[in-house]
Amino acid sequence: MSVLDVGSFKEADYDTDHYLAVAKVREKLAVSKQAAQGSDGERFNLKKQNELEVRKQYQMEITNRFAALENLSDDEDISRA
Repeated sequence: MSVLDVGSFKEADYDTDHYLAVAKVREKLAVSKQAAQGSDGERFNLKKQNELEVRKQYQMEITNRFAALENLSDDEDISRA
């Protein structure tokens, strides 16, 4: 962290003997190489989407995921308030 600018305001009157201090700081976050590549490093081969079997498998997986969401009970619905 680096401090860019610091200042104090003696005119700020809050019935105290302290001064108001203001500072501008810059924080640099370290990012690991693995996090920069992606959460798990998984890559998608988009050329495979043209293969009929791969496309059918993907459609089935998406259908199953949405079917599982539809089967949630009303007690688990967070939009009810």
